[in-house]
Amino acid sequence: MNIALILSGGTGNRLGADIPKQYIKIGERTVISYCLEVLENCQSISAIQIVADERWHELISESALTKLKGFSRPGKTRQLSILNGLEDICSYADEEDLVIIHDAARPLISEYLIESVIEAAKAHDGAIPVLPMKDTVYLSEDGRRISALLDRKCVVAGQAPESFRLKPYYEANKKLLPDQIMKINGSTEPAILAGLDIVTIQGDEQNFKITTKDDLVRFKEIISRK
Repeated sequence: MNIALILSGGTGNRLGADIPKQYIKIGERTVISYCLEVLENCQSISAIQIVADERWHELISESALTKLKGFSRPGKTRQLSILNGLEDICSYADEEDLVIIHDAARPLISEYLIESVIEAAKAHDGAIPVLPMKDTVYLSEDGRRISALLDRKCVVAGQAPESFRLKPYYEANKKLLPDQIMKINGSTEPAILAGLDIVTIQGDEQNFKITTKDDLVRFKEIISRK
């Protein structure tokens, strides 16, 4: 079984909106509804678990998801939200199942990318879509001065969805409790720290995350052309 874990507990402060970005309506639809529709229609996804504050459950349920297994409580950090979702998934899933982690603020996910990240994880512990770096990449240790030039051929930008074998990934997260997990920035980081075998696949430029107002404008423009 392949279970999608959707992270929708963020507040979206950087966007400066009155409500979290994933619940902003574009026309008659919320941002989150776009990725949920793709996951609902993807034959490889068996179940959907959503991390979201209780006050948004009714709005999310307007999407009429037949695959929705339940909601998980948001944590203090993104990775703690993931751990809460994993614990709930473990109550009904098998150890060898795959969990596919995706951000509600990435509405333009494609079924092809979902299928690809699932297929890539079958012979490994997990998989992550990545994009090559187009610009020259530098290291700045103090955030003000250039410390070193990095080889951009060896640097990639990670995307979602990320897929993991449920049991190893869950155990990798638990090992980071109580303090180290607070420092985690990306979903794949606990897997790497645990020495799991994580492979990369080609990402999708259109699968961007809505973080700023410009991102939201870009999304509206794409939707208006469809």
